[in-house]
Amino acid sequence: MDRVLLLEASATRRRAVRTLLAPRGFDVTESNDYAQALEILRRQGETVSALRAIVLGWPELADSLADELFALLRREEFEHLAVLLLADSSDAGAVNWMMKRPSSAMLLWSDYSECADALSKLLAPAAQPQDLDIGGQSHLRILFVDDSATVRTAFRRLLMKQGYVVETANDVEDGWAKAQAGNFDIAIVDYFMPGDPGPVLVRRLKDDARTTGVLTAIITGTYSDRVINESLAAGALECLFKSEARELFLARLGSLARAVQNRQSVDAERRRLQSILSSVGDGVYGVDARGLMQFVNPAALDMLGYDRTEEFIGRSAHELFHYAFEDGTPTTPASCFLSQAYAQGSQVPGWQSVFWTRGNRPMPVECTVYPLNLDGRREGSVVAFRDISSRRMLEEELRWQASHDALTKLKNRGWFETQLEQEVARLKRTEQISILLFLDLDRFKYINDTAGHTAGDQLLVDMSRRLSSRLRGSDHLARMGGDEYAVILRNVNLERAHAIADDFRRAIVGSPFAYGGKSYRVGVSIGVAVLDQHTPSRTEAMANADIALHLAKRHGRNQVHLFAEDADQRAMMDVELGWSARLEEALRLDQFVLCFQPILPMRQIDYDALPEQHGALWARHLRRHQQQRVFYEALIRLRDADGSLVAPSAFLPAAERFSLIGDIDRWVIRNAFKALRENSSQEPPVGVSINLSAQSIGQADLPRFITDRLVEYNIDPRAVAFEITETGALNNLDAARNLITELRAFGCRFALDDFGVGFSSFTHLKHLDVDMLKIDGSFTQGLLTDPVDLAVITAITSIAHSIGKITVAEYVDRPEILRALRNCGVDYAQGFYVGRPKAGLRAAGGQLEVVGGNESAANG
Repeated sequence: MDRVLLLEASATRRRAVRTLLAPRGFDVTESNDYAQALEILRRQGETVSALRAIVLGWPELADSLADELFALLRREEFEHLAVLLLADSSDAGAVNWMMKRPSSAMLLWSDYSECADALSKLLAPAAQPQDLDIGGQSHLRILFVDDSATVRTAFRRLLMKQGYVVETANDVEDGWAKAQAGNFDIAIVDYFMPGDPGPVLVRRLKDDARTTGVLTAIITGTYSDRVINESLAAGALECLFKSEARELFLARLGSLARAVQNRQSVDAERRRLQSILSSVGDGVYGVDARGLMQFVNPAALDMLGYDRTEEFIGRSAHELFHYAFEDGTPTTPASCFLSQAYAQGSQVPGWQSVFWTRGNRPMPVECTVYPLNLDGRREGSVVAFRDISSRRMLEEELRWQASHDALTKLKNRGWFETQLEQEVARLKRTEQISILLFLDLDRFKYINDTAGHTAGDQLLVDMSRRLSSRLRGSDHLARMGGDEYAVILRNVNLERAHAIADDFRRAIVGSPFAYGGKSYRVGVSIGVAVLDQHTPSRTEAMANADIALHLAKRHGRNQVHLFAEDADQRAMMDVELGWSARLEEALRLDQFVLCFQPILPMRQIDYDALPEQHGALWARHLRRHQQQRVFYEALIRLRDADGSLVAPSAFLPAAERFSLIGDIDRWVIRNAFKALRENSSQEPPVGVSINLSAQSIGQADLPRFITDRLVEYNIDPRAVAFEITETGALNNLDAARNLITELRAFGCRFALDDFGVGFSSFTHLKHLDVDMLKIDGSFTQGLLTDPVDLAVITAITSIAHSIGKITVAEYVDRPEILRALRNCGVDYAQGFYVGRPKAGLRAAGGQLEVVGGNESAANG
């Protein structure tokens, strides 16, 4: 492994380079200090000689120690070191230095991902293997038995010089007593001694269980075939001669010593594997080709309900615990998949089956079968398994969640789109006609804002029940999100399509919605699209229904509009294409604006003197905490032609429909990092929180894009947090987990946004290792009047703290809410009362300033 010194002032850049070099086999030593690097280079001995290369960040500013280091590397005694320079630009000084020195190369930081390849090319071929050391083996214990005191003294001195631990004995009985009392690795026994000869002791050592592990050698002063044969027959592994050259004697003893050490290594590995087998959480057992149990670990015993290994060894695994299917139907070894895998020596990864416990309870398991081969001969199989009962339940829950809306219990958008796709495909083979309805409640926002989100939830449940009552068995209904629903009505009369849709409208408006002693009139706008054999695709059908819904709203709401191909598409085309072209132009001409809204730590607030004015509390916080990093959420706006800022709700839906949201997210990331770089020297230090869309999360190259921008702008990852919504994460669960894993390891943090709106929210915490939960603003808005909101926020905060996460409450628009949030234990607050979003990050004492345009009233 090549040892590399990595010298760079930026911790972000050091970490990025290390993550590229380490997997390629480089042993990386990091330093951010030129003095330390100089000390390493000047130090004599093994440290310098082991160093193979240096990766250096070219300093932006003049530094005398840096100059000294670069001068040192030009000296002849250091020219063997490969040097890779990393610079922000093609600095003339860096290029000149690199060109005048052998084994040197330069990369720009924007291309830092190539540093491992560049360094590999710089390095010379691997060093030649070192000579094998066959000398003495230190710390091995030797018992030397000889009747001559002179011989004992001479050989004891010789062996101890080689690092052995030596004890002597003067005859067989003395040697036997000491062998039983001590813990020896090797016994060297003189053949000719008064009384019993040496082979007697050799045989005793071999036959006794206490000493059978001692390797033995006979030593004699006379070469004799009889002596050698008798010694070897007694169990000696070597016959040594007192008269042979000391080098030869030590070499042959070294062979015995290595045999001892090899055996010790094998024993240590066996003990280590046995310890692993005993401590591993998965069940592990071994069988022979007939399926008879050879070994089993404690975890397997525990899961299967047994106490002793003896209850397993030698018995059939099939008869013990996999003798039947999950429904109790018995199997035979011939029909049992696992028994056949044992017999055939098959390797089986991730096989899901059921094991039966001692208490006759079926336990779902996932097991992996490994064939066990020794010296090319099949000896059986090793099986590792785990209880997946909890996972099975979770999978069932997740499957339900994947196709249902948690609040209304209706099917969700993903499921509905699949059904619509199947319906479009079915209609292509028939002459039948179906219709697609998109429904949007007209007064939902008013009721939700005035009566509270609990009333809004109840309204959605009530409307879902009314819509469900109109369905036939062949129809499909789903909640698409918010207050939007969709219906597929199969096999309808085209002439009655409008009337059928109007029946759904009247089911909603026919009776008022009652809540809290009040009645509310609710209207619904419905867009209708006809589905037949000419419908080109699901996407087209949904687009037509969506256009019809927009036109129903435009024409006065609470009415039905049936999509008409030519007239309706022309009516919407200008709006949709206008946004598409406008967003593409905004990306091209950099017409977006980043606004920043402060996020206030609750523990540092003086609640006895809360100001009434919006933003005053944040200004006070900045004055009192000049050294502490302050965080803002980065919020995108679009600059209009008149200079005003357009809220994201006006253009982000179009950006999603035209697949531009990923490009917009990357614009935000790049410009937020740029703002951090420009304000890196200000006080207090600044951090940003950046929202990521579901489309971006699904892009495989997003982690690399973010990492590259962190390096390019030299940003401390601890100053960056990313916010993802539950919906966006669940739609791309694997991608979201990979993104979080990669960037959290780098130092970034993650927040789960809009938390708490679904009943499945807490389940998601098992799969998404986030640092923060941003409590959905609807709970904050009703906190002072709705006890349910108070209980929900308290519960979310309590659970978050119990698993090491912090909470952030949004939509804080007055001091009374701030006090209530403190009582709930919330950690951070965000909203108009703390500070409104303002355009441009200018660190005038950490303050935000408006640098152009009008402040947007949008809070997200």
